[in-house]
Amino acid sequence: MTRTALFQFPGFHAERDVSPPAAAPLESSKSLAGMLLAALLAALIVVADQMINVWADGHLLAGWVALWTVAFAMLALLAPRLRKVSAAVANAMVRWSHAARERRMQETMWEYARRDPRIMLELQHARMRSENDI
Repeated sequence: MTRTALFQFPGFHAERDVSPPAAAPLESSKSLAGMLLAALLAALIVVADQMINVWADGHLLAGWVALWTVAFAMLALLAPRLRKVSAAVANAMVRWSHAARERRMQETMWEYARRDPRIMLELQHARMRSENDI
């Protein structure tokens, strides 16, 4: 992963990712999709089992066949959609995590700047340069 140093002074060294993380969201979304699918399937199996118990009245083999038919049908129908949803959730969580890390780095930098007038002066000059560029 490519990194570049943003700020360096005694006691503080902050780095920022230059390249976006590509592999992490895909790997985590597969496990998240599997867990979501298992939870949804378990809920559907419980509902189907309760319905079949009322309906079967002693026809246990027919009830189990119907139960597993429902389970595999739901697995086949919901897996692609659930994978897309879980990938979107995982990507949103990664973006939120990066934003939180960036916010913590900025807060740390601001605390150092409040204690050290040289850093505060440097930040003020950088802000003035960026306002003049606009």
